[in-house]
Amino acid sequence: MILAGDVGGTKVHLALYDFNRGQLSHVRDEKFPAQEHAGLEEIVRTFLEGSSKPEVTAACFGVPGPVRGGRLKLTNLPWILDSRQLSIALGIEHLFLINDLEANGYGIAELSADQIFELSAGDPSAVGNRGLVSAGTGLGEALLIWNGKTHKPMASEGGHCDFAARNETEIELLRYLQKSLGGRVSFERVVSGIGLKNIYAFLRDEKRLEEPEWLKERMQHEDPNAVIGELGESREVELCTRTLDIFAGAYGAECGNMALKILAAGGMYLGGGIAPKILKTMQDGTFMKAFTDKGRLSDLLIHTPVRIVLESRAALLGAAAYAEARAAELSGASARAASL
Repeated sequence: MILAGDVGGTKVHLALYDFNRGQLSHVRDEKFPAQEHAGLEEIVRTFLEGSSKPEVTAACFGVPGPVRGGRLKLTNLPWILDSRQLSIALGIEHLFLINDLEANGYGIAELSADQIFELSAGDPSAVGNRGLVSAGTGLGEALLIWNGKTHKPMASEGGHCDFAARNETEIELLRYLQKSLGGRVSFERVVSGIGLKNIYAFLRDEKRLEEPEWLKERMQHEDPNAVIGELGESREVELCTRTLDIFAGAYGAECGNMALKILAAGGMYLGGGIAPKILKTMQDGTFMKAFTDKGRLSDLLIHTPVRIVLESRAALLGAAAYAEARAAELSGASARAASL
């Protein structure tokens, strides 16, 4: 049995996988509020005790941030994760920590056609590097480097690069955020769940778009991003609609930047939880116009496939695939191969 984990600042998502005819087979999964637990070890023990204590041969956890020497200090939780310590404490010989976007990258190879939405076909026959840009709570980015046989995910912290305003509205937004944040503005401050709230506040406070009292109430008592997404997708409220428009444009521009930097002939993939929830906005042309608006190199972007990952467990699939592959390298025994 393979244990996979997706560790975030607010929740930890764990899953058990087996193999069936060479394919990952989901056994069960569960989400845990991270701040209600002392650490990852405690959460894993709780999860496994609820599974009749299955024999776990390998485990991998996707974690937010750079992993160095098997260790990571989380930013939003008072946890220090160490793969060696976890391996000993949990009694799992092959246990790994990798960046969460790296886990998402490995997960793409495990997805079926119905778990991916094609936003732009581009040149589907092209082979080469791929890019992954995931807008969720934050903005994650990864490179999927083509080595002639397979795509090797490489983590990055590209979401924290400087936000590049492209038009008068974005310039005004940049100035608003520089003032409210007290300085530097990264792409994550615009293209993420954090960014949706920032854009909304900018349009409300600086551009004076109306926020009806009933909307203000909903924003205070419900998930603000869910409210913005719902009303923006339905085009019921201009404030929410404009928020999604600015978000989609900035998202498209940054994906285009990534595609240029790595020559993503193999396609750009959009991960994270936001894009699948605002598919109408993603398809209205705003994203693709910004994605391809690269001057003399626009033609290159026009031929780059763009795909949205619909499967919410992509990072878990990737972590499970990585755990099995690395364990097979170290032990000489492959659970995937044995299932064929």
